[in-house]
Amino acid sequence: MSSPKQSIIRARDIMSPSLVTIGGMATAKEAANKMRAERISAIIVEKRHEDDAWGLIAVQDLIREVIIPGRSFEDVHVYEIMTKPVIAVPAEMDIRYVARLLHRAGIRRAPVEENRAIVGMIALRSLILDHDIF
Repeated sequence: MSSPKQSIIRARDIMSPSLVTIGGMATAKEAANKMRAERISAIIVEKRHEDDAWGLIAVQDLIREVIIPGRSFEDVHVYEIMTKPVIAVPAEMDIRYVARLLHRAGIRRAPVEENRAIVGMIALRSLILDHDIF
């Protein structure tokens, strides 16, 4: 007996379309305040110019690079502790491949890219907790 064919769920179908960005020269304090205000755990770091790569700063970066070593949130800049370049997933990528890519890369979230622009964020957590896809 064969099961009915499931439609393919793409990254764009489950991404969070709201994007929060910050400049690399912002302080860790500004990044933390923005995360708290938006109730998010990662922010896209803006490109400096068209040929630059996107960056990402996450709560884990703040913990590992500021809190644990005892640095001041006011004295640390985003560019010092961000991940750059980031792994971005195509908006049309099947979520099975998104999950595999993020898991194998050891990351929890990634920007979703379409036409060389970031159009959303996708997180492993949301695959299970935020969507009824399985």
